[in-house]
Amino acid sequence: MSDLLQLSAPWWHFLLRAVVIYVLVMVLVRMSGKRAVGQFTPFDLVLLILIGNAVQNGLNGGDNSLTGAAMLATCLIGLNYAVAFVVARNSRARAVVEGQPVVLAQDGQVFRDVLRRELVSNADFHEAMREAGCSEVERVRLAMLETNGRISILLNDGD
Repeated sequence: MSDLLQLSAPWWHFLLRAVVIYVLVMVLVRMSGKRAVGQFTPFDLVLLILIGNAVQNGLNGGDNSLTGAAMLATCLIGLNYAVAFVVARNSRARAVVEGQPVVLAQDGQVFRDVLRRELVSNADFHEAMREAGCSEVERVRLAMLETNGRISILLNDGD
C-alpha cells in the first residue's frame, strides 16, 4: 500500500516537469493556430489525445504513484490558474498567450493569403458569412478571425 504513495524522484522534479511540459504544450498549441474548442475536427481531437499520451512520461518520469499524480494535477491546475490570472490583467500577456485578432476580409474583399496563413478554409469562411446572414462577399464590411478561433463578420450599413 505504501508503494502507491511513494515517489520515485524528489518532489521538485514533478513540479519542474509539469512547468516545462505545460509551457511546451501551450507554445505548440499557440503555434498551431486559432481554432476554438467547439470547432475541433476529429483530427484535432485525435491530435490532442496523442499529445496527452506523448507527454505523459515527460510529466511523470515513469512514476506511477498517487502522490506524483496528485502533485502533477495540482501543479497543472495551478499553472493554468496563474496564466488565466495574468492574462486577465495584462494586455501584453494576453497578446502572447491568446494572440491578436486577424482581418480576413474588408470592404467586400477577402484576403485569400490571410485565410491560407491562418488555416481558415473557404467553407469555414462562408459558413461564418451565412451565420451572419450574409450571402454575398460584397456585403462584408469587416471579417475578423478572433483570438478564440471564431470568425466575426460585420456587414455594411443598410444591409
